[in-house]
Amino acid sequence: MGLWGATDADESKPKHLTTAEKKQVYATTAGWVREGNNADQGNDNASAPPEVLVAIGGLTTSLGAATIASVDMVTTAWDASAGGTFQVRVRWNEAVDVVEAGSGLKMTLTRTPDGGSAASHTMRYASGTGGNEIIFSLAIAGGSPVAADDVFSIGAQSLVKAGATTVKDAGTETASEVAITAAQGTATGTITATA
Repeated sequence: MGLWGATDADESKPKHLTTAEKKQVYATTAGWVREGNNADQGNDNASAPPEVLVAIGGLTTSLGAATIASVDMVTTAWDASAGGTFQVRVRWNEAVDVVEAGSGLKMTLTRTPDGGSAASHTMRYASGTGGNEIIFSLAIAGGSPVAADDVFSIGAQSLVKAGATTVKDAGTETASEVAITAAQGTATGTITATA
């Protein structure tokens, strides 16, 4: 078994990395790279280039279309009375370009009230085109409809490309995959609103 993958059948990131470290690794035409601006690795230089971990020429071509690698809550706590902007990060296994047209790129944030039925909130693309991390955000006012003990989560879904919006592998015409699996949604975790 190899120490990393290099084809669509085995697109494993370098196997010596932890699960958390793998979130910061993505494929480029040069190979598997770690994000350049990475304080976890002792680098807080915002203009630092990505670090090549495994040099594999044309890796993004051999992997095929970009796929979603993980989903993370950027927002780590929620005060229902104050409200604010809720943010979620979607990471692909390679850089993607988002071109919005019409009503844009969207994803669903689920809110389950304490003892109630789940409600859906539509998050919209906020930033990140040209990189492997895309941020979605949603402004929610304080008070209604969110209350203390409501739980926010991400479920299995396909991102919605409304109108003529596209998500493509960076610098190509290859349509990127936009499916979030149930396992990825579960791994995202939940946030419980406070009063």
